[in-house]
Amino acid sequence: MRYFIEVMYDGTAFHGSQLQGELPTVQLSLNQGISMIMRAKVETYGASRTDEGVHALGSFYHFDTDLPLHPQFLYKLNAVLPSALSVTHIYTPHNQELNARFDATSRQYRYKIYKGRNPFLINRALHHPYTLDYELLHQTAAVLKEYSDFESFAKRHSQTFTFKCTIFQSRWEQQGEELHYIVEANRFLRGMVRGLVGTQLKAARGHYTLEQFREIIEAKDCTRADFSVAGHGLYLEKINYPEGSLEELTNLGKRSF
Repeated sequence: MRYFIEVMYDGTAFHGSQLQGELPTVQLSLNQGISMIMRAKVETYGASRTDEGVHALGSFYHFDTDLPLHPQFLYKLNAVLPSALSVTHIYTPHNQELNARFDATSRQYRYKIYKGRNPFLINRALHHPYTLDYELLHQTAAVLKEYSDFESFAKRHSQTFTFKCTIFQSRWEQQGEELHYIVEANRFLRGMVRGLVGTQLKAARGHYTLEQFREIIEAKDCTRADFSVAGHGLYLEKINYPEGSLEELTNLGKRSF
């Protein structure tokens, strides 16, 4: 049987999400935790790769096993996982060939920044105490939806055969004392969201006009973009799959008050 698990994690506790030998990563923790519960080696496969420091509110992994899941599987798994990682839901796919990575229809990210000092937002959002042109921010976000080639926002040596992406949502919104950038696309390139955020913020600080921002996109040159914003402001917010493709298992130890 193939199972999908939905997870959330604090990215500052891991060296990214993907396996890197014995370094503490999200995938290694899941592999070790599930294998311990199943008493057999189990490997997970992630839907999306996040860099060191980047958080997730709703990422997915799938794994295969011939063994039955314990009635308290979810509870037992969370009991052995690091405290910075939690499995929130478990699903079965109606199509047993459904792949967590390749069958996702879209991914949505959120980047959080704040201006005033707030000790409770350290490592949870980017402290950015600069004056911004909010109208230009909204304009740059809207402009991105006009393009499909984002080579300028892919870090060098990205292992990809195409830089084409379809952006469904791109907008800035105020959330209390925080400013959030929300972007949803069918796929993302390595470092793409941080590049989009950093370059838009530079424009909003007066470094680029809207026309110059367009020129950066059209240049297809990653040296023109700004990838310097910190990973801890970035959240993988949700991953979408074809409607009706996953059925949640609600009898495997989920607890609520």
